[in-house]
Amino acid sequence: MLKKILIANRGEIAVRVIRTAREMGIATVAVYSELDRNALHVRLADEAYALGGQTAAESYLNTAAIIAAINRSGADGVHPGYGFFSENAEFATEITGIGVAFIGPPPAAIVEMGDKVSSRKAALRGGAPIVPGTTEFLTSAAEIKKFAKTNGYPIAIKAAFGGGGRGMKVVHDEKSVQESIESARRESKAFFGRDEIYVEKYLSWPRHIEIQLVGDTHGNVVWISSRDCSIQRRHQKLIEEAPAPALPAGIEDAMGEAAVKAAQAVGYFNAGTVEFIYQDGEFFFLEMNTRLQVEHPVSELITGIDLVEWQIRVASGEKLPMSQEQVLAARRGHAIEVRINAENPTAGKFLPSPGKITKLTTPDGFGVRFDGGYESGDTVSQFYDNLVGKLIVWGKDRASAIARTIRALEETRVEGLHTTIPADLAILRHPDFAAMKHSTKWVEQTLDLSQLVSTTGETSANAEGLVEKSTVVEVNGKRFDVKVWVPPNGGVAPTAQRTRTGSRGASHSSAAASGTITAPMQGTVIKILVAQDQIVAAGDAILVLEAMKMENQIHADKPGKVVKINCKAGDSVGAGDVLVVIE
Repeated sequence: MLKKILIANRGEIAVRVIRTAREMGIATVAVYSELDRNALHVRLADEAYALGGQTAAESYLNTAAIIAAINRSGADGVHPGYGFFSENAEFATEITGIGVAFIGPPPAAIVEMGDKVSSRKAALRGGAPIVPGTTEFLTSAAEIKKFAKTNGYPIAIKAAFGGGGRGMKVVHDEKSVQESIESARRESKAFFGRDEIYVEKYLSWPRHIEIQLVGDTHGNVVWISSRDCSIQRRHQKLIEEAPAPALPAGIEDAMGEAAVKAAQAVGYFNAGTVEFIYQDGEFFFLEMNTRLQVEHPVSELITGIDLVEWQIRVASGEKLPMSQEQVLAARRGHAIEVRINAENPTAGKFLPSPGKITKLTTPDGFGVRFDGGYESGDTVSQFYDNLVGKLIVWGKDRASAIARTIRALEETRVEGLHTTIPADLAILRHPDFAAMKHSTKWVEQTLDLSQLVSTTGETSANAEGLVEKSTVVEVNGKRFDVKVWVPPNGGVAPTAQRTRTGSRGASHSSAAASGTITAPMQGTVIKILVAQDQIVAAGDAILVLEAMKMENQIHADKPGKVVKINCKAGDSVGAGDVLVVIE
């Protein structure tokens, strides 16, 4: 058994691994960037070592710095978490090359399955049908246009070494091809260190179903459960559940068997996930994630299996502790996971919302689990992923799990920044979700969030300059929670001009159709799409702003001439900064 594990990651997944390792009597080592010097995973680990730098490239993707920390700490195992180096064969090879166990699959399997193109070939060897698409890397827009002429639009340009929707761009027409290629490559390079791409046919109304599996070094591979991950926006998951509901008889078993065959075709061991697209009674292999998935806890809750423990035992040379029959016999009930991200879902826009968490209160109760990477007072940085934490809930059946998840979300309090909780509640309360009428496109095409308004839990001014305060009153012995609008600090209401700075939402609203284009969030300018004195139409893309490794196009709010550009590519900007002026 391993004695000391270094977690080459941060945030929620680093905390997750530390907790399991501690329960197993294994010492833990954290690494951290300058921004994470006092992060939760650092505070929980037995030892911690500085990597230097702020961005992922300067810190968590710095191989030399991580290996130096391994050598200094004497760790005999490395858990990569997810993201960063989790699907990087070169990193895995370097780790094993210095005599340290990599808590993940063999490098050869990462190469074949981590590359979405070669994984499609492996799936075909295993007998799984694949989504129509290329089985070679793409090098030019012409190749993509040729594919589209045969298969039609829309198509999906995807990062060959990506995952989680990063580096994926849906293209609806020929004129968007080149821009989508560039954006997909930038995102993929920033998040995974690779920028190869391929293309697939984009299906019209599919469900996203995946199979969690684990293999050992003795040739045993079992599939744990299916998961439905269809609730997505920007091709990134919001809510996942296990097992995948409302599948025809035999489909889950067929997916499980196909996933195991695909894994065996490349000599796979440790934890992994095979993803499928399901539509109209048919399923197609999509890709394999050669790592632990963000949504792995829903499989844990319905089986009682600690997947991180299994990962560590496999990396220590042990056999899987359960057979396929035992795993399936252990399954009970239904589980739902809600990703609580630092995003502003107002009007369905889901804009990144980095900042300091002034208050974080997590829910409790029977069947409720919260996996988080932050506590009150911690800061969610624009330089990293926007996941604040995951709420995972178990119920005896799907209806019970939905009701319990809603209750737990209503108890959750995150203040100081926006989160996806209001949108999560809207989804869980929607009759389409209960009836399983949704797909991967349901959130963006059907769910109406136009009237949704998110707050950061802090006071904000209304049009009269009054601020909202919450208080408690007692009337005839009965307690009431009330909200009142009062002058700030008990004084005279400020002018309407001053209320514009009361909150991000108020500032953005008051500037609507003004021609003054401001940054909706803190971020980095990636690309300027207009020139001085250029004539633009309302809705034209003005620039690309990256925050939390998500690219966001900023658009003109009215037609006119660009009279001022206040930024350039590479600039860091704050929420509310004036970027471009149109007259």
